Amino acid sequence: MGDAMKEAAVLPGREALAACRVLVVGDVMLDRYWYGAVDRISPEAPVPVVRIKREEERLGGAANVALNVTTLGARATLLTVVGADPAAQSLGRLLAACGIEAVLRTDPQLSTIVKLRVIGRAQQLLRVDFENEPDREVLGQMVEAFAEQLPQHDVVLFSDYGKGGLAHIPRMIELARAAGKPVLVDPKGSDYQRYAGASIITPNRGELAQVVGAWRDEDDLAARVAALRDAIDVRSVLLTRSEEGMTLFGEEGRFDEPAQAREVFDVTGAGDTVIATLAVLLAAGQPLRAAMALANKAGGIVVGKFGTATLSYEELAA
Repeated sequence: MGDAMKEAAVLPGREALAACRVLVVGDVMLDRYWYGAVDRISPEAPVPVVRIKREEERLGGAANVALNVTTLGARATLLTVVGADPAAQSLGRLLAACGIEAVLRTDPQLSTIVKLRVIGRAQQLLRVDFENEPDREVLGQMVEAFAEQLPQHDVVLFSDYGKGGLAHIPRMIELARAAGKPVLVDPKGSDYQRYAGASIITPNRGELAQVVGAWRDEDDLAARVAALRDAIDVRSVLLTRSEEGMTLFGEEGRFDEPAQAREVFDVTGAGDTVIATLAVLLAAGQPLRAAMALANKAGGIVVGKFGTATLSYEELAA
């Protein structure tokens, strides 16, 4: 639908993207991967024994969103809360190495979120999560830091993983809207009222159904999304639909993009890539419809990679 109003999806030049600044705010985490060989079953329990041969650390959550912004050639600032622990130090080193400007607020009582994945025979055998919620007073400091950073950025992107780091998101959206900055939100949970006033929210099918209920058909879906947009004053909803591609519901109607993935290897972090690409292109002045088409292409590329992945300008241009 909406083909008559389809915008040409042309990737801006490198210089245009290099001038773009995206402020990423949200729940950050450290993704750890332990790779090993599986040669036998444990005599203690019917589980595989993994002999670890290699370890790797990657940026996860909102940090992976910021990384996707930078690999496309734009500039990212990451505003988040971390603990006073070795995982936070690892995150700081990775952020610096990737050229991401980090504005970190530290909560001594917080365990920086770590997701440990054990990999054997190219398959994920186990994931172990380490986490707790940050202190409200520390989160209050983020609002002040947000207000300081806002004027220097073109677009604001909130990456909500439901870990408690965006307790003050309504106030931050209010500030961004007053400053005339586009606001993108990757949502979580069933309370979308907290995202009121955002420019675009990007739920997947499961996340949207949790809020508007299961839909019978496409007409029912459109009606439920229209009611949601009115209720929370959000201009556009970009629904990511896995093998069904994407659907954009907005002020100019509905637009569909078919899935572009040739082979799905791992969907980890694909939503991060989609919203980061969308933010960069909007910062570069691209129309939303054209930005959506390129974001869909970006998502199709990263699901063909293993683990929390990114893509380069060259890959998207190709």
